[in-house]
Amino acid sequence: MSESLLLAVFLTLAGGFQDAYSYNCRGEVFANAQTGNIVLLGQNLAQGRWQEALHYLLPLGAFISGVYVTEWVRHLFKEYQRLHWRQMVLCTEAILLAVVGLLPQSANMLANGLMSFACAMQVNSFRKFRGIPCATTMCIGNMRSATEMLCRYHITKDRELRRKCRHYYFVILVFALGAAGGALMSLWLGERAIWMAGGLLFGGFLIMFVKEGERGPL
Repeated sequence: MSESLLLAVFLTLAGGFQDAYSYNCRGEVFANAQTGNIVLLGQNLAQGRWQEALHYLLPLGAFISGVYVTEWVRHLFKEYQRLHWRQMVLCTEAILLAVVGLLPQSANMLANGLMSFACAMQVNSFRKFRGIPCATTMCIGNMRSATEMLCRYHITKDRELRRKCRHYYFVILVFALGAAGGALMSLWLGERAIWMAGGLLFGGFLIMFVKEGERGPL
């Protein structure tokens, strides 16, 4: 189930939601798009705005830490029988986002750091769905792969390439829907809107209890 399309939908909705939430509700910082944070960090450093630069440096450090910690989780618990190590990751993410929803605006730096840490855990743990390498927290790689597959399909007429192309564009659409939901819910619920993304991740945690033979076409 860790590679099912149903799980990909839950995680991608949460990924888009988090980016919109962090930008609209937590000081215009991206929880997932670290490239954007690097650009804004460099811009603020060039302008001598040291305090503002910290707003982007902390999420970058948290992202790196999240990848590092996830590798340890994989190493220590990959043979654990009662719970899949990826379920541990999703449960941790959901808890972190629950904490974020309790933080006031004065703690935006901490909130963004926790979200970036959670995002890194997700992107490092879930890299492939239906046998296709795919990201659930960012779109640039998916866009490149989708367009590559589209072009190769037009050249070769290989239907498997068309299937992969549709898969990538579908994931991009789901991410956009998650971002739209994140923007709307942030305006409506404020800081606590992130609990909806946490709920999606917890839903993914529950989905992974379904056995391989029980899951159906998704």
